[in-house]
Amino acid sequence: MTDLSIRPAADTRYDIVSLGEVMLRLDPGEGRIRTTRNLRVWEGGGEYNVARGLRRAFGLRAAIVTALADNEIGRLVEDCMLTGGVDTSFVRWVPYDGIGRTVRNGLNFTERGFGVRGAVGVSDRGNTAASQLAPGDVDWDHLFGELGVRWLHTGGIFAALSETSADTVLAAVQAAKRHGTVVSYDLNYRPSLWKSIGGQARAQEVNRQIAPFVDVMIGNEEDFTASLGFEVEGVDENLSSLEVDAFGAMIERVSQAYPNFAVIATTLRTVHSATVNDWGALAWSRTSGLVQATHRERLEILDRVGGGDSFASGLVFGLLEGEDLGVAVNYGAAHGALAMTTPGDTTMVTKAEVLKLAGGGGARVDR
Repeated sequence: MTDLSIRPAADTRYDIVSLGEVMLRLDPGEGRIRTTRNLRVWEGGGEYNVARGLRRAFGLRAAIVTALADNEIGRLVEDCMLTGGVDTSFVRWVPYDGIGRTVRNGLNFTERGFGVRGAVGVSDRGNTAASQLAPGDVDWDHLFGELGVRWLHTGGIFAALSETSADTVLAAVQAAKRHGTVVSYDLNYRPSLWKSIGGQARAQEVNRQIAPFVDVMIGNEEDFTASLGFEVEGVDENLSSLEVDAFGAMIERVSQAYPNFAVIATTLRTVHSATVNDWGALAWSRTSGLVQATHRERLEILDRVGGGDSFASGLVFGLLEGEDLGVAVNYGAAHGALAMTTPGDTTMVTKAEVLKLAGGGGARVDR
């Protein structure tokens, strides 16, 4: 069980709203960025992927708050979002100057990796429309109050894009709390985003301002260390099931520092190769204590990007449905595992597939 107080669906327009940048992912498939002559396009973004997963896999009412430059690239991103079923009513369209001097859309070149060759991501997102989104650009009280939202999801990727994006996150989570909306936040520490604006010190400054307004905090070991300053003693970057106790001790310290956290959750991943990982998850609440999802050793992976976001959306689905925390974390771990069997950042699986795997089902042919 958890201590979350979730607004009834009948009183709200949306089950889930995400705040974050949506980029165009350019994917060379089985090849490499540096040698490809063909790129497949997808949309993706750490915060957006959660809303899309809840809409596409679980059938919930989802919307995105973001900004795009109004050109053909922006409209392509919009078309991808509409295909995913996400409401784009809260996209702020910024006039394009013809060359991108003042505003542009974010691009993310990503190759999947294979075997001993790890995945590679090259982001091109400076001066984007989303990074310039300011607190006053969105009528938060209209969104959370008049329309009504059950759950807001945002995270540390968007917060790192600029000074205004950090302020925008803070305005959003404060407004959400005023109107009884549950807030989840994925720390999602990316050194490349923070290194030119103050590194870990700045990441901790920003995230410590946001954390008091968060109900469900999500992150791995590096995230909690770099973004909030909590060390996990005796655990390396490949957190394994044998080190669960160490991570549980860290969660206890986090929960004492931030008593507003109703749920704390993390994925467990040991990387054997780009295509074989051990995969699992933990979650904590005061009423349930520490619970662990089914640990899947040597999980075969096609594309790992977005696995953590699909974990988050499965977890949120379970919590929105009023499930016990143990059930919710298994939904998250199962959804993340399935999402990593397909290309692209976003999920291609169904709720039935998630529930089957979470319930112990295997990969036999469904006829």
